[in-house]
Amino acid sequence: MLTELEHGSKVVGLNQSRRAISGGRARVVFLAEDASPFIISEIEELCRKNGVELEYVPTMRQLGRACGLSVSSAVAASVKK
Repeated sequence: MLTELEHGSKVVGLNQSRRAISGGRARVVFLAEDASPFIISEIEELCRKNGVELEYVPTMRQLGRACGLSVSSAVAASVKK
């Protein structure tokens, strides 16, 4: 599933992912299991409320790399074009 982030349209980070989920643009949200519990609970709730698929990634570092970044990321979303 992470290949969607490597090759498709995406947003990275809490604020952009939050907007994509709430705005109906997010197809799949990727959430790092080692992110802050506050971020995890907020994103899980947003995805539930908006009917967005949620996939877990073991580490923020792995998620950042899948997004093509040299830094870690707690959350990212594959978005509709």
